Amino acid sequence: MGGSRNETIADCGLRNGNVSADRRAPLDRPTVALVRVAAALGEGKIDVLRDRFGAARAAGVPDRWIEELLLQSLLVVGYPLALVAFGVWREVSGPVSGPRDGGRGGGGEELAHEDWQAWAQRGSTVCAAVYGRAYHKLLLNLRALHPALEDLVLVDAYGKVIGRPGLDLQRRELCTVAAIAVLGAAQQLHSHLRGALNTGASREEVEAVLAVIDGDLDSERRRSAHEQWDDVKGRRL
Repeated sequence: MGGSRNETIADCGLRNGNVSADRRAPLDRPTVALVRVAAALGEGKIDVLRDRFGAARAAGVPDRWIEELLLQSLLVVGYPLALVAFGVWREVSGPVSGPRDGGRGGGGEELAHEDWQAWAQRGSTVCAAVYGRAYHKLLLNLRALHPALEDLVLVDAYGKVIGRPGLDLQRRELCTVAAIAVLGAAQQLHSHLRGALNTGASREEVEAVLAVIDGDLDSERRRSAHEQWDDVKGRRL
């Protein structure tokens, strides 16, 4: 989170002057705004996306965080909704510019195919951090579903995308929780609720995310999200 591994998001926000004097707030203001963007990605409503991108910038969310969240959303909500969101974001943020032309560096890490081995190693490390004790079970399950899935998940998803610099893993997982809750994919939500805790989020931070996105959930998805969370809280990570 930009500090020690045990530092909470609220601690980070206080240190950077991003939240109010209420030290009990589980999430800082930029993280709340980013989570609200993540929830909007699951629906793809252009007006909502535009409003939330604007609110995120007003809350001090770095453009780089949003760029990374949008790249990650390809994995979570799929290409159709992710490309809609990218289109709206470009309207709000302006044309992409990178370090090569002296711009904001929104493009972040370059993707070069010769980095395959580095992606494989980084993907394994990041995926293990998210899944914790369930990591090896995940690999067995992927192999049982299809032989290609293990490399696609470890190399392409976790190595190429989720392991990128520019947005810390804890915020990535909290945003993934938000987007998947809106999508209503209960089994994947369970995994990423655990993943948020595995990557350093506190229970209070996860519960704050569920509260932030409450208005984005219909009654069935709200019930399902809280059922999954209750089950996660009762398990040993």
